[in-house]
Amino acid sequence: MTAKPRSLGLDVGDRRIGVAISDPLGITAAGLETIERKNSQVDVAAIAELARRHGAVEIVIGLPKNMDGSIGEQAQKVQSFGKKLARATGLPIIYEDERLSTISAIRTLTIQGVKTGHNKDLVDRQAAAIILQKHLDSKEPPPSA
Repeated sequence: MTAKPRSLGLDVGDRRIGVAISDPLGITAAGLETIERKNSQVDVAAIAELARRHGAVEIVIGLPKNMDGSIGEQAQKVQSFGKKLARATGLPIIYEDERLSTISAIRTLTIQGVKTGHNKDLVDRQAAAIILQKHLDSKEPPPSA
């Protein structure tokens, strides 16, 4: 198999940004790190540097839609951040519905025996990986039987 360009996945919150990266084959996503939010300019620069360092060709951002599918205040903040990131990196920004990704991240970590109460950064990384994995799965053709 040939190596594919890598994708960066983000779970953007008010306090932290979980970051995930795709593997070189573009099949799986793994948590990379968590960025403690400082201000928009510093946060965008940190993500742009990660994208450059890892050779990312796209950035997938979790869009926190309301449960009815509408775009609320938090989703608007995320889209505004995405626009800044697009200007800074020149990379395409793809929004992936992230409803319930944090709950899925907590469940996954709990099953693995990880206590999530004091590991918010780990939860954010796992949520970013779930968001990115959802995107990668939607791009891959189904395996042949």
